[in-house]
Amino acid sequence: MTATTTDQVPGAVQSDSPATAKGHRWFASIYDNQMRMMERGFMAAMRRQLLGDLKGDVLEIGAGTGANFEYYPPGARVIALEPDPFMLRKAVTKLTALGRTNITLQLLPAERLAFDDASFDTVISTLVLCTVDDVPSSLAEIRRVLRPGGELRFVEHVRGTGFAGRTQDFIKPVWGYFGAGCNPNRRTEDALRAAGFDDVVITERRKVMGFAPLITGTARGGQ
Repeated sequence: MTATTTDQVPGAVQSDSPATAKGHRWFASIYDNQMRMMERGFMAAMRRQLLGDLKGDVLEIGAGTGANFEYYPPGARVIALEPDPFMLRKAVTKLTALGRTNITLQLLPAERLAFDDASFDTVISTLVLCTVDDVPSSLAEIRRVLRPGGELRFVEHVRGTGFAGRTQDFIKPVWGYFGAGCNPNRRTEDALRAAGFDDVVITERRKVMGFAPLITGTARGGQ
């Protein structure tokens, strides 16, 4: 597979038009610099552990600027989706520089996955479910496109408890404004179970910025 932004891929129906997709130009321009220290630190280890053994058909939602691309093994056939055209352009540039031919890019949101039922062995979500417009719809779509026994692998920041959670609730409006719609206080672990995923396993919990919980884990969800 080769990199593209709008071309059809096997199982796809129709991707969003770049002319109508929403985007955050300024946020895309600063995102990689904003994340640089985390990516050089613990995020690199998390991504390597999450992706290093993948094989088969893989779908990544919210690929952003392509931070995961270098960690995908050559044997995995990856379709990476990103709904923000400005982020996607950076992802195309990164993919071209890496010279990876097993990753295809499409402009498409998690809420409308234009693929047949049971199309993928694995779905990847890294720092995405905090930003999607509709969490239940996104999770329902992920379950739909996973094959029986398929697995969602995720790294997501979530709402904390006590003072930390109240702080996240308080800063949500400002955080979302400057963070391209990011919600710092979503209860993603609860949402996964409510969506019908089986065997939700949290493999790591850590705090970022001193108070915001970050979870890594897996969930089974093929129907």
